Amino acid sequence: MRICLVSETWSPDINGVAHTLVQLSRELVERGVAMQLVRPRPASGKTRGRPAGMQAELQVRGIGIPGYRAVRIGMPAGGRLKRLWQEQRPDVVYLATQGPLGWSARRVARGLGIPLVAGWHTNFDHYCSDYGLPWLAPALMRGLRHFHNGCQITLVPTRQQADELGNQGFQRLEVMGRGIDQERFSPDLRCAQLRRRWGADAHTPVALHVGRLAPEKNLTLLRETLHAMRNARPDMAQVIVGDGPARRSLEKALPEVHFTGFISPEELARHYASADLFLFPSLSETWGNVVPEAMASGLAVVSYHHAAAAELIESGSHGITVPAGNAAAFQEAAVALCQHPARYAQLGRAARLRSQACRWPAIADTFLSTLEQAREIRYAPTHPYGI
Repeated sequence: MRICLVSETWSPDINGVAHTLVQLSRELVERGVAMQLVRPRPASGKTRGRPAGMQAELQVRGIGIPGYRAVRIGMPAGGRLKRLWQEQRPDVVYLATQGPLGWSARRVARGLGIPLVAGWHTNFDHYCSDYGLPWLAPALMRGLRHFHNGCQITLVPTRQQADELGNQGFQRLEVMGRGIDQERFSPDLRCAQLRRRWGADAHTPVALHVGRLAPEKNLTLLRETLHAMRNARPDMAQVIVGDGPARRSLEKALPEVHFTGFISPEELARHYASADLFLFPSLSETWGNVVPEAMASGLAVVSYHHAAAAELIESGSHGITVPAGNAAAFQEAAVALCQHPARYAQLGRAARLRSQACRWPAIADTFLSTLEQAREIRYAPTHPYGI
């Protein structure tokens, strides 16, 4: 089988979409699947070598999003895509993002009769509210429904997401979760020297948050929860890994927190393993890779009952989840847990065991099976480019 991945983001970008696609592509290449990649040129303008295992790569013009230049979208490239796919026709095209590049690829693939599978990686309606554009959400969802219903299958990360989208008229939805590298993320990487750098000894609780520091991540609740936890345990250490447009304001509001910015994958795994509790107040994720990463590292997670946490955590057994949107319950759970070391250690051990069910080879099996299924679903384009 030959598969073409179309995405606005790819490594070394730091986000869940890029991480998922890189992991999937590695699994598929190991199985001998022929892979193509279509993506925007890197912001630096420097073109590195073709990603490992890719038989073909097409880089298109990209532009940064105003106010957040690190996030880029790809521009339409219909002519170039058509030439590529006429010369090296893929069996299936996977559309990971729904920007101008994704729409362009959708039109060309439909015109050529190439099966399409789309991924739902971003809750766009949630982002509209977070960025002060709630009035845009209904029109955006209508457009996305048209985009996805023009594909053979849409892959979503959770059953909850499939139910929500199905109720809004999205069709042919299949569930594919995400994996976790059990060797990369492990409690064995716990580092006493790193904890000392944070001012923590073996008995000091360390609370960690990992993620992009942007409005959609519910950072107000994160800030208020960290303040409340420190009031309950003045000796505790608090660490935030990540960067983004909200970092400066957070640093001013939380002067005692250790901010690391973006760090290497090796350092990230060490930071996870060296903490005790993981706080994740966001509701914008479709999955949230950081939750299973924290679980695999042996941390007690406090999260809303949403996305990966809803799928993986039985509250009170593998971590603590509270009803989505109940900020008071989230804060109370975090404050209570940080005062009971035996409890958060027990939850962390159970979380590690639970995370072992999430393995990338099994996820890749689901992905390949879905793409094979898509090849059996045909449509008859009504336009030369299948709009």
